[in-house]
Amino acid sequence: MNTVRDAMVSNPGQLPADASAQAAGELLQRPEVRAVYVTDDEKLVGVVTRKTLVREVIAHGLDPKTTELRAIAEAPHFTIGPDVALEEAFRFLETEDAERVPVVDERDRLVGVLSRSVLQRRLAEDEDEPLPPAA
Repeated sequence: MNTVRDAMVSNPGQLPADASAQAAGELLQRPEVRAVYVTDDEKLVGVVTRKTLVREVIAHGLDPKTTELRAIAEAPHFTIGPDVALEEAFRFLETEDAERVPVVDERDRLVGVLSRSVLQRRLAEDEDEPLPPAA
């Protein structure tokens, strides 16, 4: 059975909770990075996006060099485990209308990110595989 672990992006963009908002902004400049995952002792504590930086730092006139991510990170709306079946993960993303979800292990450590578009491609590839010959 294929699981989330088989389709997730390992090692997503992450920074420690005591990193600066400026460090997150630098990561978010890269077009492929849509979110920075904030960790404390490897445990996921929140997510920072471009929108977060504008709303929590720029709009409040805070200094991005001294503002720690722990002060602005948003708790993730959802997480998913790495051993969840891909079909179940897809239904979850569809039901919650989520484009991506952090993957955490049993100790809440960030181990990856599951993207709906990657998952859709993976499920389509699995459907295209030929069936084994009948016995």
